[in-house]
Amino acid sequence: MKTLAQSTDTQLVHAFQQGNSLALEVLINRYKDKIFASILFLVKDKYLAEDLFQDAFIKVIDTIRKDRYSEEGKFLPWAMRIAHNLCVDHFRKVKRTPSIKTSDDRDIFEVINMSEAGADSKIMQSQSHDSVRKMLDLLPDEQREVIVLRHYADLSFKEIAEMTNCSINTSLGRMRYGLINLRKMMTEKQIAI
Repeated sequence: MKTLAQSTDTQLVHAFQQGNSLALEVLINRYKDKIFASILFLVKDKYLAEDLFQDAFIKVIDTIRKDRYSEEGKFLPWAMRIAHNLCVDHFRKVKRTPSIKTSDDRDIFEVINMSEAGADSKIMQSQSHDSVRKMLDLLPDEQREVIVLRHYADLSFKEIAEMTNCSINTSLGRMRYGLINLRKMMTEKQIAI
C-alpha cells in the first residue's frame, strides 16, 4: 500500500474527499512553495501574498469538499489558476495593474542557486537577487507574468495561455521579448550573474 507522500494528486484528492485530512496536508505541502512564490511575484507584498495564498487554498478545499473538482491529474495548474484569478481580482478591486516578475535567457532561477554557502556567497546571491528583481520590475507586466508562471509555477505554455487568456504563440512571444529585454538591461548595466 502506498503512503500518502507517494500518492498522486488525484489519489490525494479522492482520499481527502473520503475524509482523510492528512491527504490534503500532503497535497498542500507538495505545492505551497510554487504557489506562494507565484502569488508573491504578482503582488510584491509578503503579507498580501500570504492572505491570497490562504484564500486560494480555502477555495481549493471548498471546491474539493463540494465534489466540484474535475481537473483529474492537473491539480497544480488548477490551483495556480485559482491563485492567479484571486490576484487579478485583488488588483481589480484596488484599480491598479498587477506587477509581476520574470527571468533571463539563462535560467536565472537556476543560476542563483540557494545551496548552503559561506557568508560572502550569501551576500553575493542576495545582491544578485536584488539586481534581477529591479530589472524584472522594469519589464512590461505581460512579459513578467509569463516568465513567472513558467519558472516559478512550472506551468507549460499551454497552461499559461489558458490562464492568461491568450494563445500559446502569444505566451511564447511574451517570454521571448521578456528575455531579450532582460538581456539588454543586463548588458546596459553591465551586470553579470
